[in-house]
Amino acid sequence: MKTNLRRLLLWTPRVLGLLFAAFISLFALDVFDEHLGFWPTALALAMHLIPTAILLVLVALAWRWPWIGAITFPALGGFYIASFWGRFPWPTYLIIAGPLFLVGALFLLSWMRRAELRPAA
Repeated sequence: MKTNLRRLLLWTPRVLGLLFAAFISLFALDVFDEHLGFWPTALALAMHLIPTAILLVLVALAWRWPWIGAITFPALGGFYIASFWGRFPWPTYLIIAGPLFLVGALFLLSWMRRAELRPAA
């Protein structure tokens, strides 16, 4: 496998996982519209950032063991669709669950090609 393709296959799911976590964390900013005091706002922000923390832990685990990302990211996408089905228009599911399925597929490909992705010693 060519070096550039190897790097792309290695880094793309990891970077996309981090970018998706950053995207999801943007939804936590709505707590500042509540005009609560400092501590209630801090608590609400912490609660809204729980999904981001979960995603970051999953990216960290999948960084070392790509099979974890290959299983958990699509599972999260399926969980999101099953949990919120009918509440939003279909583009919402595509925007939230689509990247999770994509990152999971890229981690699966990265895991399947792990022998080729290891740096030459």
